[in-house]
Amino acid sequence: MATATLNNPVGRTQTGEAERHSEGSVARNIENYTAQVPSDWFLWAAGASIVGSLTLHALNRKEDAQFVGQWVAPFMLLGVYNKIVKVAGSDRVHGS
Repeated sequence: MATATLNNPVGRTQTGEAERHSEGSVARNIENYTAQVPSDWFLWAAGASIVGSLTLHALNRKEDAQFVGQWVAPFMLLGVYNKIVKVAGSDRVHGS
């Protein structure tokens, strides 16, 4: 017997909690678009940043190598965000 209004440990209903913390239309639209991007794109982008940074370093362009190498973390974070949006979404209450 699973319903959307099961009590959580604090005693509030999950539906009420989700409604109070729902996202706005801008966030919903961004997440709808983001969910369409394949998750492995971000992994490939991070890998390309690593390879690009190593290449620039080998060409003795150290400052450029550091700049490109710093892209790895943002690409990975965007990949994590993308995966969370696909798995959990922001507003299951609205069914978007």
